[in-house]
Amino acid sequence: MKGGIINILKARFLVNEDATKTWRFILFIVVLAIIMIANSHQYDQKIFQIADLTNEVKELRSEFVDRRSELMKLRMESTVSEKMKERGILPSQVPPQKIKVKKTEEKSFFKRLWQ
Repeated sequence: MKGGIINILKARFLVNEDATKTWRFILFIVVLAIIMIANSHQYDQKIFQIADLTNEVKELRSEFVDRRSELMKLRMESTVSEKMKERGILPSQVPPQKIKVKKTEEKSFFKRLWQ
């Protein structure tokens, strides 16, 4: 047991006859660790990007709601009438009347032929 621990501490397993297998395994573990670290960094970047886009969507949504409320205020009849008073245009005192247009029926070729 003491010989095994001393050999591990002195790293004799790296210079033995079977050292090529050990070095290959160590290289494999290092490559896997590098891939894992790179994957973790990409994952973190995606998380930050998603958070930024979420904040941007919230800001744009609030801006949209604000603009929509401004538009509704500008479209109100009282606001429009105030703007038109500045130009000298007053609202009509007579309510609008609905105009009905009667469409004349076109006679088909056969109806015109029999008349």
